[in-house]
Amino acid sequence: MCQVLSVKLKALSLTCEGFDMRFLICFTLPMLVSACGVGHALGQQPPVTEIYKIYDGNNDGVLEVTEVAGSRYARQFPRWDVDGDKQVSPTEIIAFRRRFGIAADGTMLRAPTRKEGSKKFVVPDIAGLKRVRKGVSLSRDDARNSAFVLGTEMHEVDGTQYVILTDHIDDAFLQPLQKLALHHQGQIISVPDLALLHEQEERFTELQKQLQAIGPRYVAIAPRLATFRENMLMGMWELLSTLDDDPELDVFPGVLLASNAPAFSKLIAQSLSHQPVADTHLRPIALSQVLSDAETRSLQKAAMLRQYFRSRDLETPIVAIYGKKAKAAPRLKGEQVWNLEAPGGGNFIESFSPDLSGKFNESNLIIMHGHGVPGMSCSVDIKGVPENLHGKVLMTGSCFSASPNKSDLPEMRDAPGGYTVQKRDAFVLRAIDQGAVVAFGHQRLSSGFPHLYPVLECWLEGNTVGEGYQRLINGLINLKGLKSGDFVIRERTKKPPQNSLLYVVIGDPALQPFGN
Repeated sequence: MCQVLSVKLKALSLTCEGFDMRFLICFTLPMLVSACGVGHALGQQPPVTEIYKIYDGNNDGVLEVTEVAGSRYARQFPRWDVDGDKQVSPTEIIAFRRRFGIAADGTMLRAPTRKEGSKKFVVPDIAGLKRVRKGVSLSRDDARNSAFVLGTEMHEVDGTQYVILTDHIDDAFLQPLQKLALHHQGQIISVPDLALLHEQEERFTELQKQLQAIGPRYVAIAPRLATFRENMLMGMWELLSTLDDDPELDVFPGVLLASNAPAFSKLIAQSLSHQPVADTHLRPIALSQVLSDAETRSLQKAAMLRQYFRSRDLETPIVAIYGKKAKAAPRLKGEQVWNLEAPGGGNFIESFSPDLSGKFNESNLIIMHGHGVPGMSCSVDIKGVPENLHGKVLMTGSCFSASPNKSDLPEMRDAPGGYTVQKRDAFVLRAIDQGAVVAFGHQRLSSGFPHLYPVLECWLEGNTVGEGYQRLINGLINLKGLKSGDFVIRERTKKPPQNSLLYVVIGDPALQPFGN
């Protein structure tokens, strides 16, 4: 009987994609025999109540990441925590289990019929989405499908000056920066190492006082590629949020970065000559990823954006990339829809058909929603980034789309979507190298649409790169209740609480991408 159970157990562990049950496969036959008839039924998870009895150390009815650290549930925690509030209630675990046919008590649910398991593909109106701020709750479905938007608002900046903070010493990088400073009638402030600035208290305080005396409106952060790291960015948020008494960023920021001097010079030259793209000349294109029949939230976002742009009399070509397990997933209708199949097996799309390549060439706004790892976004390999992105804005909600070459955090072996994390160039950095004038991404684990859309919305209203970036970071600061001293990541953990602040916007902060 135990042999039969062992076979069933292995099958269960293979079919429950995303549910961390691999520890079950490691049982030896003697362990299986000894386990028969005692404890939990073989192949069964412990009841949710038992998890809380063991791990809820303060008995407050929710789990925190520190309470499961080091346990077999440590990797499960971010999967349970669909709303990203760093706390997991029993209902969240129950909802997660149900997706894999597991009941709250750990037993297997009756397999639903096709009719029972199917859900209608719904495309909500972006204007009707809930704007999430501190204290605002979400429904289970909205949280799971990322069908909400971070609440942001304008934060006044009293300063008037343009400042460039850099640790470049090579003339090939400094000369373009000098042109940019001259163009904006600003100034350059040099520091030895932007990545270590937060550790140098005396220099940090001196720079803080210098900025307060200058009164900056725009701050362009120009790190060397070697110093572009998580705590470089967090150190900047610590600095720029302490120029007055409130905890928010008091300037409009932007990052200036490319992988080599010619690409960096091209980025600056484009910034100097850029003219806002008027509504009548806006050409968006949306990419989405559908890995399975049930995972359609990325496709939903592409459809929502098409609906939104149609309200502005603009048509949006859509690229939907389907995984091997998405045979019955919904397909969008329309002439300008390309349904592609992901290669699978660790490979991604490296090129597009001539007609689709033509659509990328025509576009000036590329928006991507889907999973990602270094070197891949939305099932598109970094080799598939269009060669000519001159003057285009690229926004990707994928994880690791702006990953640094050197990280301040422990390496992650896998990423959402079941992908393996490898050392590869960042997707948005390649986009900049190939001519994009603005690129949006994340250094680590991105929340996708809920955080990307407020930035896009701000830019489409005619605001600058820095204003959209500032609203995003300030919205997250307010949502998380952060204050001075909370920004720099001091504990080496794979998923730090500051992860949500690791968004990167590469581009001149004073640049206006779009005009009314």
